[in-house]
Amino acid sequence: MKRHVAGGFLVAGCMMLVAGGCAKEQVVNKDEGLAPTAAVAPAAPAKKEVVKETVQQTPVKESAVKEEAKPVSQQEELRSALEKIYFDFDSSRLTEADRAILAKDAGFMKKDAAVKVRIEGNCDERGSDEYNLALGQKRAEAARNYLVTMGVATDRLSVISYGKEKPADPGHDEAAWVKNRRDEFVVLQ
Repeated sequence: MKRHVAGGFLVAGCMMLVAGGCAKEQVVNKDEGLAPTAAVAPAAPAKKEVVKETVQQTPVKESAVKEEAKPVSQQEELRSALEKIYFDFDSSRLTEADRAILAKDAGFMKKDAAVKVRIEGNCDERGSDEYNLALGQKRAEAARNYLVTMGVATDRLSVISYGKEKPADPGHDEAAWVKNRRDEFVVLQ
């Protein structure tokens, strides 16, 4: 019996030694390395020698000023122009208002054929995670399909569903849920 107890203490001691030796951070006492502070009177400001120099100004050419003021890029314009669309409860059907917004968005997308856009489908908090992910996917695909019919190339559009994971409004009422049932458009390139 004494052997088992002594063996147990030996094993426990070894484990503590190994655990203590494997620490990832160095332990430092709070008071180490701190010197007591003494009240120090502020030193009198040193006198500075004033040196006057004449600076010759170089005239700025008008063309240099125009180069610095860059116009907003087409991608930035597209980011700000793309509008979200909203859905009815438990629906991925596009309304006439949604189609009008998507038609306008398609017009902006067709201006820059190199830009790719991700359509993010979102839902309100009601329903299971699986159901909302599937519904968000249907909403994003509905928008993508309509944009394709408006002349936007399929390879420029990707879809993803966030379900209820990215609410626009964290509230738990109808006013919040209306804002959360949406598709958002993210410019990728």
